[in-house]
Amino acid sequence: MAKIVAGVGTSHVPAIGAALDNGRTGEPYWKPVFAGYEKSKEWIAKLKPDVCIAVYNDHASAFSLEMFPTFGVGAGEEYPIADEGWGPRPVPPVKGHPDLAWHIIQSVVQDDFDLCICNKMAVDHGLSVPLSVMFGQPSEWPCPIIPVIVNVVVYPVPTGKRCYMLGKAIRKAVESFDKDLKVVIFGTGGMSHQLAGQRAGLINKEFDNRFLDNLVHDPAANLDITHLEYLREAGAEAIELVMWQVMRGALDDEVNEIHRFYHVPASNTAVGHIILENKKS
Repeated sequence: MAKIVAGVGTSHVPAIGAALDNGRTGEPYWKPVFAGYEKSKEWIAKLKPDVCIAVYNDHASAFSLEMFPTFGVGAGEEYPIADEGWGPRPVPPVKGHPDLAWHIIQSVVQDDFDLCICNKMAVDHGLSVPLSVMFGQPSEWPCPIIPVIVNVVVYPVPTGKRCYMLGKAIRKAVESFDKDLKVVIFGTGGMSHQLAGQRAGLINKEFDNRFLDNLVHDPAANLDITHLEYLREAGAEAIELVMWQVMRGALDDEVNEIHRFYHVPASNTAVGHIILENKKS
């Protein structure tokens, strides 16, 4: 059967993608950021996952205020890179895994989650930046990717607990798939940051690192974080951290922390990153 063996949590700061695309990774400002992912690239190259499930939020590239699903799963063969206003990033298109994606959709809907089925959509930096920091700059991505969309743009957004339960439903679906696949799930976005208003540039290192600690040792504690607490403590865009809960819900209760990285700043955000493996794996 297929099995989720590990989870990756990472920020998806668009400026990281721009630094990669423009050859600026060796500059003093950016060098510490990319150094934090070197071990991660080595880890995933050695693991060689057959499929990655990438949980991210669309930034009004495939969707808009006219239509924004709470949860969606990509079931297509391929997803082009979105033009977010300055041309598509010069990275490969994302190849999907329709068989596993449709299996996940069937199973998760039967577990009472209402999903938007996405057969055709462009994917933006929310997905492409995590792939870049983990896989580098290949001519094509080394495995199929199943995009999972979570709305953290238009309120009301799902709770961290609801996202965690979605992760459990995805895990159940993967483990009932009848092919032997090694799967890694990504939770992306965050960490603390606010892009506009009087608190623009807000960073809360204490909140971020407590969140990372809880992912490893006490995941239930993060489920009690309310929307208001995310916004008050870590900025408006910190609500993206509910997507990390999907990743954590798809793993065992007990996990091994393989790597952790935290850096301030990248653009005007805190970059957080963690790799967790199931202890039973």
